[in-house]
Amino acid sequence: MILIIDFGSQYNQLIARRVRECRVYCRIDPPDIDIDYIKNLKPEGIILSGGPSSIYEKGSPKVDPAILSLGIPVLGICYGMQFMVSALGGGVKRTNKREYGFAELDIKQQTGLFKGTGTKTDCWMSHGDSISKLPRGFKTTASTKNTKIAATVHPKKKLYGLQFHPEVHHTPKGKRMLRNFLFDICACKHTWTMKSYAQESVAQIKTVVKDKKLILGLSGGVDSSVTALLIHKAIGKNLTGIFVDNGLLRKDEGSKLKKTLKQHLNINIRFVSAKNKFLKALCGVTDPEKKRKIIGKVFMDVFEAEAKKIKGAEFLAQGTLYPDIIESQSAFGGPTSVIKSHHNVGGLPKNMKLKLVEPLKYLFKDEVRLLGKELGLDEDLIWRQPFPGPGLAIRIIGEITRKRLFVLREVDDILLEEIKNSGYYKKLWQSFTVLLPIKSVGVMGDQRTYENIVAIRAVSSKDAMTADWAKLPHKLLGKISNRIINEVGGVNRVVYDISSKPPSTIEWE
Repeated sequence: MILIIDFGSQYNQLIARRVRECRVYCRIDPPDIDIDYIKNLKPEGIILSGGPSSIYEKGSPKVDPAILSLGIPVLGICYGMQFMVSALGGGVKRTNKREYGFAELDIKQQTGLFKGTGTKTDCWMSHGDSISKLPRGFKTTASTKNTKIAATVHPKKKLYGLQFHPEVHHTPKGKRMLRNFLFDICACKHTWTMKSYAQESVAQIKTVVKDKKLILGLSGGVDSSVTALLIHKAIGKNLTGIFVDNGLLRKDEGSKLKKTLKQHLNINIRFVSAKNKFLKALCGVTDPEKKRKIIGKVFMDVFEAEAKKIKGAEFLAQGTLYPDIIESQSAFGGPTSVIKSHHNVGGLPKNMKLKLVEPLKYLFKDEVRLLGKELGLDEDLIWRQPFPGPGLAIRIIGEITRKRLFVLREVDDILLEEIKNSGYYKKLWQSFTVLLPIKSVGVMGDQRTYENIVAIRAVSSKDAMTADWAKLPHKLLGKISNRIINEVGGVNRVVYDISSKPPSTIEWE
């Protein structure tokens, strides 16, 4: 495995993805981890991420410098390189010319990280500080016009530093550099597969849960379905799935999911209707973070009430994924900026009596789908588009009412029907509608109307960390808009969201 130390870079998840694409397992931990913890992990290599801080600033994140003396190869990227140099007696200072974007890299020797990269290549820079002095034993291996020490190495200690970001696609030879680090320098092997991950997860679940009973929150999506299969393999009949109808589901989704779950998952499932509890708690609430927190609390209240009926239930499992953790809890406690409270992560009460089990929390969505295939999950469940835990509550901007829920359900049903009929459903990461808190003037049947505006959101993505708006055919968009306005009372305008992530998020709230 490869250990990635989170110094707060916006590209942390990209580093992890690049490593896993090479079929090498990795995980991200914060810089305040104990050196003995690292020794026990026994990583083949360590990557120090970039970050927004300056190494000489008070309070800037730092890992125990002993990490550089373990005999394990270390790759420092941007701020990670500056930490390495500073910790070993070198110098880092503010540059006269900050360097952002493309730069031409002049490679001095094609060995180590630069094996097979050529003498010149583009790289992606993002820094205002640079190395002013290298520690003893280090040498410069690459430069750019504005950065004399763009890459460095201490050959004997196997310490490597890059001032640029090899993990982004703007550095065309970056994957080659990372592969050189993984396989030539760290001697990793291509052994991390979904089969091995499944075997390790099953063994770990057995060790943690033992003969106790575990309750799983089922939503009907791929995450919770894969979680169910994985846990069922580990503890069998001691698993009970609970599906909570929170009143925030899409049209007829509760009954459809009940049928699907019973048909495809050979586990004990309890179905609980709690619509009134959720809607009552959400009455008058408009702030999106408050919505998430309320839904999380009511969800757990319902869960714990149901759990009391199951003698010996001590664990709660959730289909939390890696992007949920990265965006909700600053990547394992590191200094990365929090983007949102996730229903599975930020919305759980602190006094929760059940112990949490999250076997997918180190996986990205596409990896979960591969795991689902490995476990034999039905194709329809594997390719179901993501649906947020808070449901339609975060797709209705403003107050949640039964009337507004009805309108959005009807609108969303039309959209999904047309997306599926057009053959775009599997091509898109997500496609859904949003009910806006404003109205607009229209003309229908020669009469003036003042009705709701609906936004269509359709995006393509690989893991939800970044996403681009989908270039759907105008004819398809026109048909969807025409049907919505003609068939759903109370809507007279449809707009299409053409924002990418970043700077926008996929969901509107």
